[in-house]
Amino acid sequence: MACMSVLTRDEAQNRAQLLDVHRYTVELDLTTGDETFDSRTLIRFGARTDADTFVEIRPAELRSVTLDGQPLDPGTLDGNRLALKDLAAGEHELRVDAAMRYTRTGEGMHRFTDPTDGETYVYTQLFMEDVQRVFAAFDQPDLKAVFELTVTAPEGWTVLANGVTEHTGDGVWRAAPTPLISTYLVAVAAGPWHSVRTEHRGLPFGIHCRRSLAPYLDTDAEELLDITRACFDRYHEKFEEPYPFDSYDQAFVPEFNAGAMENPGLVTFRDEFVYRSAVTDTERQTRAMVVAHEMAHMWFGDLVTLTWWDDIWLNESFAEYMGYQTLTEATRFTDTWTDFGVVRKAWGYDADQRPSTHPVAPQNVPDTASALLNFDGISYAKGASALRQLVAWLGEKDFLAGINTHFARHRFGNATLADFIDSLSAATERDVHAWADAWLRTTGVDTLTASVDSRPGQWTLALDRDGGRPHRVTVGVYDRDLSDGRTLLLRERYETDVPRETAPEPRPGTRPALVVPNDLDLTYAKIRLDDTSLETVLRGLSGIPDALTRAVVWNALRDMVRDGELGPQDYLATAAAHLPEETDLALTQGVLAFASVHVADRYVTPGRRPAALATLTTLCRDIVRRTEDGDNPGLRLIAVRQFIDAAAHPDTIAAWLADGTVPGGPELDPELRWRVLARLAALGAVDEEAITGELRRDPSATGREGAARCRAALPDEEAKARAWEAMFGSDDLSTYLFTATAQGFWQPEQADLVRPYVARYYKDAVALAARRGPAIAEAVGRWAFPAHAVDGEHLKLGEKCLRKADPTPALRRRLVDQLDDLARALRVQQA
Repeated sequence: MACMSVLTRDEAQNRAQLLDVHRYTVELDLTTGDETFDSRTLIRFGARTDADTFVEIRPAELRSVTLDGQPLDPGTLDGNRLALKDLAAGEHELRVDAAMRYTRTGEGMHRFTDPTDGETYVYTQLFMEDVQRVFAAFDQPDLKAVFELTVTAPEGWTVLANGVTEHTGDGVWRAAPTPLISTYLVAVAAGPWHSVRTEHRGLPFGIHCRRSLAPYLDTDAEELLDITRACFDRYHEKFEEPYPFDSYDQAFVPEFNAGAMENPGLVTFRDEFVYRSAVTDTERQTRAMVVAHEMAHMWFGDLVTLTWWDDIWLNESFAEYMGYQTLTEATRFTDTWTDFGVVRKAWGYDADQRPSTHPVAPQNVPDTASALLNFDGISYAKGASALRQLVAWLGEKDFLAGINTHFARHRFGNATLADFIDSLSAATERDVHAWADAWLRTTGVDTLTASVDSRPGQWTLALDRDGGRPHRVTVGVYDRDLSDGRTLLLRERYETDVPRETAPEPRPGTRPALVVPNDLDLTYAKIRLDDTSLETVLRGLSGIPDALTRAVVWNALRDMVRDGELGPQDYLATAAAHLPEETDLALTQGVLAFASVHVADRYVTPGRRPAALATLTTLCRDIVRRTEDGDNPGLRLIAVRQFIDAAAHPDTIAAWLADGTVPGGPELDPELRWRVLARLAALGAVDEEAITGELRRDPSATGREGAARCRAALPDEEAKARAWEAMFGSDDLSTYLFTATAQGFWQPEQADLVRPYVARYYKDAVALAARRGPAIAEAVGRWAFPAHAVDGEHLKLGEKCLRKADPTPALRRRLVDQLDDLARALRVQQA
């Protein structure tokens, strides 16, 4: 296999100085078979000087290349680069005819056949450098061009693209030419889609999914379209620049690697967002946030695009912040920042404390392989938190004025961090450049530690900062409600800066029962409560009136556990004491997830794990009992799911499966049935016959994944050997089936059975990542890693792999993070 070259920053800068790319005319033929499709490309471009350059393509077969009518030798293709030698200054036309491979890994042109009805669908995911898998291109974000696409598809298919598509007959579809966009934003989705179409503000809107999911999409169509319209209207209130494309389609596509992709005019989502089973309102809110996030990209990312990948945060942090904020303002989901605080900020805090941390806006990202590693909790959650802090510091009026200046200056062009800061600076007298240096060019998490000094009739809060960023925080001051002794009443909230230019001023009144720095979660920092406040929350956390404040406190406890300052059992005890009184779904879901995945599975020693699981199942049973009246089905569903996952004995959940329902509800829909079966498989309480029977009952793509997960979870040497061979011995599994198999394979209860595979993992993972590329490397590093094996020997094996085995960049990054988490878990256990 020829070596594929990654594009370096220097190469991109040189090519951008040389070329003006005007227009791509791309013809794709999707009727040539199951393995490949035909791709013919005409690129019209200009060269400013005489020079050599190259165009990228990764073909199955490169049939012909002509430059200005003169043939070039296809044999000169070197990996993914076709050299254009002795290019003269002036205008040029490059024609490329090739056969291209479909993929099963969600990269390039992904092909999927639905096991439910046998229908086939294809779609593109061209992010970063995968356009080369579909057509020839000068593949970098600052060489924007107009794209004209024609697609020949099988009879009965519909073709979607960035612009409005028209069926011209004989299976040929023509898409309207795009405005100037980057290569990675071109999109095609083709197949026998089920579509729901409407118009809004004179533009065609559509939502699309596989035919087998049609009933489920139809059920939620109005909800999805209402959210789309509400966010669209709110963005037009915020942004002076109108929506810059001719239509807005949202396609829910199978086996999609990310949550969604912001292709202009054709956003693609993972089709798990078309719910086949019961979900909580928090999960609906998450889906709505992704809709809002991707729509924000139409302006920030698509209209104005980064110049190079070191500014990916300009895309993702902005869309993350704007998605949550706009959803709060424009829809029924008014508590989105609680979910952000529990889920997304925890993702950012964890990433920022690992050796792989990087600034929100890193300098001099050398190449695309390095840039791909920065799509993490820092570029999304930390960056969005920084923007939220910027709005608190700058004021929303000046922030939006700066944003609109940025759009006006760079519409349909490219911009850098410096351009963005200049636009913000034009709207305020504050020193935005200094703020950016402190927040965007540094790494790590600041810690704000509270201490309270009380005297008769007054008290004083001091906030000690470990770190170097300026923070504007809201302090929440709470007293006990003397009528019941449990509820906490808000006395006041006030703003303060950390660090302060002057000593903190005493505040009147008695010493509060609870003082919460960062009460409204407007900054990004770990919080340490003073001793009295910590005692108050351990005893009375459920008495805090606001969910967002409870989220801040739960995060503080979470951080203390991770830093070895609060015992894992103390966290579980606090959860057991207060979660049965919790009403916020996001908080309940987030706390249970940390208690299960981190505390019970990793932070307590193996000998204490049964007790931790017993605490979790008792807690979940309490929540189930509390919700018997049916008033909070979402809370009940969360507790039922967690009870299944933590069950140490099969009897109860096996009875649920046999009856098809939890007593008092809910009925076991496909998701719950596969969840129960997976836990029973791990406990050795089902066999292959039961799994096959369930697959006959649910032969869908999700059912196939459920069966793969269950088979890999069986506590049997032959089952483990088959699963390992499927993951590492062949290259047949899609990313989704690989992930499902990996999720089932490692079970803490089966540590002795799978111990030989811990050492095998590193050799086999390195080889697989090298063979199958970044998407599988991500999956093998995330899901197939033996995270349950918290011991020193495992840590040594991993460190040896990093030193000697030369894993691919994507796998190396994942292993660095996983091994740091493993070392942290060891420290917590030892503490």
